[in-house]
Amino acid sequence: MENYGRGRGRSGGRTPGGPGGRVGGRGRRQYDDPYHGGYSSPPNNQSFPGQQRGYQPVSGQDYREHPRQISGQDRDSRQGPSSGQAQFVEPTRQPSPWVGSAWGSSRGSFSGVGGSSGSGRGGGPWKTSFAAICSRNSGSGSDPPTSELRSLEISCPLQPSPPPESGKIVPVRRPDNGGTSYVRKVHLLVNHFPINFNRNVTMLLYNIDVQPEFPLKHGGPSRVSNSDIRLVKNKKFSDDLKGFPPSMTAYDGGKIIISAVKLPTGKFKVDVPKGEAVKSYIFNVELVKELQLRELMDYLEGKFPVIPRAILQGLDLVMKENPKKHRVQVGHGFYSMRYNRGDDLGCGVVACKGFQQSLKLTSQGLVSCVDYSVLPFLKPVPVLQFLQERLPGFNSGRIDYRKVEKELKGLKVTVTHRETEQKFTIKGLTGTPESLTFTLEDRDGINPPQMVRVVDYFRNKYSKEINFKNLPCLDLGKSGKSNAVPMEFCVLVEGQRYPKDHLDKYSSKKLKDMSLPKPWERKNFIYQAVQASDGPLRGDTACKFGIEVSPKMTEVVGRVLSVPDLKLSDTRGACKFTPNRENGQWNLVDKSVLQGKDIERWAVLDFSSGSLMYEKFIPKLMARCRKLGIRMKPPLFHELSDMRAFSATDRLRKLLNHVYDKANHQLQILICPMTCKHPGYNALKWICETQVGIVTQCCLIEHCNISKDDYLANLALKINTKLGGNNFELFDRLPSLESDDHVMFIGADVNHPSPGNASSPSVAAVVATVNWPAANKYVARYRLQKHRCEKILEFGEMCLDLINKYAELNKIKPKKILVFRDGVSDNQFDMVLNEELMDLKKAIQCDGYSPTITLVIAQKRHHTRLFPVDEKNGARSGNVFPGTVVDTTIVHPWGYDFYLCSHYGLLGTSKPTHYYCLWDDHKFSSDALQKMINNLCYTFARSTKPVSLVPPAYYADNLAYRVQQYYEAWEADSATSSSSSSSSSSSFSLQFDPKIFKMHSDLENIMFFC
Repeated sequence: MENYGRGRGRSGGRTPGGPGGRVGGRGRRQYDDPYHGGYSSPPNNQSFPGQQRGYQPVSGQDYREHPRQISGQDRDSRQGPSSGQAQFVEPTRQPSPWVGSAWGSSRGSFSGVGGSSGSGRGGGPWKTSFAAICSRNSGSGSDPPTSELRSLEISCPLQPSPPPESGKIVPVRRPDNGGTSYVRKVHLLVNHFPINFNRNVTMLLYNIDVQPEFPLKHGGPSRVSNSDIRLVKNKKFSDDLKGFPPSMTAYDGGKIIISAVKLPTGKFKVDVPKGEAVKSYIFNVELVKELQLRELMDYLEGKFPVIPRAILQGLDLVMKENPKKHRVQVGHGFYSMRYNRGDDLGCGVVACKGFQQSLKLTSQGLVSCVDYSVLPFLKPVPVLQFLQERLPGFNSGRIDYRKVEKELKGLKVTVTHRETEQKFTIKGLTGTPESLTFTLEDRDGINPPQMVRVVDYFRNKYSKEINFKNLPCLDLGKSGKSNAVPMEFCVLVEGQRYPKDHLDKYSSKKLKDMSLPKPWERKNFIYQAVQASDGPLRGDTACKFGIEVSPKMTEVVGRVLSVPDLKLSDTRGACKFTPNRENGQWNLVDKSVLQGKDIERWAVLDFSSGSLMYEKFIPKLMARCRKLGIRMKPPLFHELSDMRAFSATDRLRKLLNHVYDKANHQLQILICPMTCKHPGYNALKWICETQVGIVTQCCLIEHCNISKDDYLANLALKINTKLGGNNFELFDRLPSLESDDHVMFIGADVNHPSPGNASSPSVAAVVATVNWPAANKYVARYRLQKHRCEKILEFGEMCLDLINKYAELNKIKPKKILVFRDGVSDNQFDMVLNEELMDLKKAIQCDGYSPTITLVIAQKRHHTRLFPVDEKNGARSGNVFPGTVVDTTIVHPWGYDFYLCSHYGLLGTSKPTHYYCLWDDHKFSSDALQKMINNLCYTFARSTKPVSLVPPAYYADNLAYRVQQYYEAWEADSATSSSSSSSSSSSFSLQFDPKIFKMHSDLENIMFFC
């Protein structure tokens, strides 16, 4: 239960079998952009800022001419002109001429790997506004941008070197033709659908703007909502089908239109019905840029060194135009509102299936990555039906106003008493139709204003009799004006997403089961989605742009790497053991850990109110530990408590201090059985690990009372690891690291606050190995930093501290360092290379110490999936074999990246980890780097199977999340303490003292976070 606040789906491979661990999504990390690993278009609420003048009409080559298939390139061309180690140029403080320069007449410099830097997820060095891209191409900077689009993220950020004077370092290229080592080759299908396009096509990018015909009375700036912009755009297009042909355009839902033909430009008056009135708008259309697809082809052929992101932006909009018309779009996913009885999650919520879609640039060319997805939505049903499902016992005779308002406030509805497509947001509840009155004014000014009851107004105006006169009306007003509408005339708008964390236990489990289809089920769904009439392959828009998408998945040949031998212990001492070659797993039957810690002073703090079967659980746990070579004496005492101890932080702190005092301040570990998962877990960890200095192991009594052998074994492994023991290690040294040089592995990650939190700090976590050659004991350091800042601000300082700790324990500093950076998206690679790596180098290079460094990015937030073509090419679960690696066809044309599925996927469909090597002083071959990472995945201390993410990154992720729990516990405690204060959360969140999160000195050098 240790990773208690979040779970990791086994299909993702990050479930190490920890006791009581929850299986689920990796919900803790949130991005500005919810999908990484592929190119994506901007959200609907953003606009195109730049304005381009002086463009001549497109001379235009017929888009039907010469459609060309993008063929796969051979491995030599994928490598690019050079290979091996990247060249390092000492950075200069002078601005680079490479960054921000004009593109020139046909193409120019866009900030790619050598571009400007930034921070925050969805930001970073490649987060450049669409307008900026286009304005660079024009060479004109006269028109200032008014807003920016979201980062244009794609899956292949590795670029050829910019001019040396730029002072930037760039990622290494693939050093060879890919790996050759394997125990078997397998044929796989990948959910990448090749795209054919005509390089002679020119797409036209237009910016639209909508303003009311008459300005506001107070003279202030008028703001038109995106929904109104869409209404005006659609009305203009429907009124002038010849000038604005819908099938020849793609629209982003905001202010961007991509067209295959020239559109009329200028200002147009558009009248739009609004309720019973008509409102006039000025619809302004401006040509911003011509997007020539030959630049994309030049990039794919290696002739053009800079990713043409503006072109990908346009292509992405075109590819999403058809599903956008028929499905509900959430982020980069499209969901069908058609559901059956089995999709009902209860309480007015339904699970809707859909797909995620993005563009990727790969060795075979441009592809569309399509993956299965499922999300919970509110049912688009009448409000009264929704309340009956949400609130047990709800009826028209007796209601709880507070509960009803809580359920409805903020939801969007349409009305049925009159003909309109307008959507309204529920602001709250008002009085009943019989009691509520308002002033009705005569629009013609003939009759004086009069007071009218709502019930009479609807009877006289709309001939609608209100049946539920005792129910409150809904306030659908805006701009400070009230608009009361009876509930029975309101229907929930479809496509309103329901937060996953608000689901109850039953609904969460059902949704999780739906999100983990078997590989063949997922593959079939993707095929169905792609070929459906509302899928990305259908519709006539893409055809009008000369784009064709293959209906077949990409077929590749993967390699299965060998399973490494492990070192365990038996009755004769250390022994060699080979995990199961089918699933990579091993058991501890007749085996023991390499180094078991003697546990002499420990205690039980029982929060179960006596529900724990103490006389069964404790003896069995002690016996299982002894069998594993961990000598465990009886506990010092059994302290009884209950879950109410978590109700107040001060109360919990006093209890823990009491327990610590009772043990005379000599307590190795405290076992904490709990009846259920509880937010107080965060406070328990915060107090124990920062204030008292106690190692804790939490567990749920539902598992304790059963006391299965596997559960107890996993519990013992966690306990032994936390106390400094050594469970197992690799029998042989890691590939290419067989020399006597000391090696340190570093893992780094940043955890960000949950969505909607606009003030809490982010957590930067760094872990590092301190033993060699076993390389399985880690020491941790962390910092709290600026809100949503992805860059690790004190990376060099933390790494230096860890190196000094290594030297203290080993009497020598490591000569080789391998850094695994987790959690960054493609557009942040430049930040990692030119800021974090430079910070590391500057911090540690002193007194002649200059270790060699390799830097690898590990990415899990992508939608690439690998499917065996048949049973012979996959494991029994239907997933790929553990150790399956792919470094051809679906990877970058010349970058040093590969997909590795190191784990065995038991549930759902395995997700491979995408590894990018950005810097390599060690000049690892593809085989050496892939085998090293795969072997490391067998060293995760609390798992008897390989994990999906390389352990340094995995541990850093765990640590970052743990510290985020500290902050949440402190924030909850502060909010309770200041509940009488009027201070907002954003104010007190800035007043925290970092010292209150400082790791206790007794825990600095042990793996309390595992």
